[in-house]
Amino acid sequence: MEEKLSKKEQDFCRYYVHLRSPREAAALAGWLLLPERCGEKLLEKKKIRDEISRLEAQQDGFRLAKAGFRRLAFGSVADAIRLLDGERDNIDGLDLFMVSDIKIPKGGGMEIKFFDRQKALESLASMENLADNGSSLPFYNALEKSASLVSGTPENGSLEEADL
Repeated sequence: MEEKLSKKEQDFCRYYVHLRSPREAAALAGWLLLPERCGEKLLEKKKIRDEISRLEAQQDGFRLAKAGFRRLAFGSVADAIRLLDGERDNIDGLDLFMVSDIKIPKGGGMEIKFFDRQKALESLASMENLADNGSSLPFYNALEKSASLVSGTPENGSLEEADL
């Protein structure tokens, strides 16, 4: 008999697919004590990996890109601040998704540059507009038109010089 996922495990899978961070997904799903460790343990379970694979198969690249922009626009910078404060013992455990650049000048100190939240919001808005208008990306349209020309079945049914 196949064991079903609990509500918390299902939530973890959904959050993980969107965030790609076991620690954040576990914390949001309700594992507040040692969320990083819980997230890693959950990813070791076959039924969790299967559910994540099933959810990923439902996503297209557009939704994955939107999830990344959403994370940049609304994500936490708390771990980067911890790094600035000198917490370097467990650097692999820090979520630095928001960080675009880290510099350590010769004179000491540290400079951390973050991705631009405003640009992430603008990208999200433009992706939402494309989805709302029912249109696809111009590059995708060009690929689709090229494929139809190569296959000999143009979209409009005739091969005109203007289409080339």
